[in-house]
Amino acid sequence: MGILNNIFSKIFPNAQAAVGHAKDAVKEQVDKITDTVKDKTSDNTSSNNTNNSNSDQNQQNTSDNKAPISEIDVMSILDNLAKKFPEKLNWKTSIVDLLKLLGIDSSLDARKKLATELNYTGSTDDTASMNSWLIKEVMKKIAEKGGNVSHLFS
Repeated sequence: MGILNNIFSKIFPNAQAAVGHAKDAVKEQVDKITDTVKDKTSDNTSSNNTNNSNSDQNQQNTSDNKAPISEIDVMSILDNLAKKFPEKLNWKTSIVDLLKLLGIDSSLDARKKLATELNYTGSTDDTASMNSWLIKEVMKKIAEKGGNVSHLFS
């Protein structure tokens, strides 16, 4: 998927720092849980009752310490890009403007290629319908990749 991957590469590298911090936070939580389980397992080998009690406590600690899965705030990334762009773009509802914002070819040929990549079944000669479908489909794909664009679907 050439054009779609290009879109992803323009959006998600801007969020790599946030993803890195999220990965670090998750790793720290996993390490804490693992260390807690190891400590409690080695300290509590005296009786079955004690082991059962600690096992229950370890399970509770594990569920309490789950790190939240963070989504990448694509809206903020794109809003910040739009503020720096010389012309006002309606990137939330226009595939042409979204592509322009990302510095990707927004020509009709490029949009037809994107439509083909995304398995558009309508007529590519009906550009209004194709463009409407493309912006919705691209936003869905961004969401599937971990981008938070949920308010665009409400």
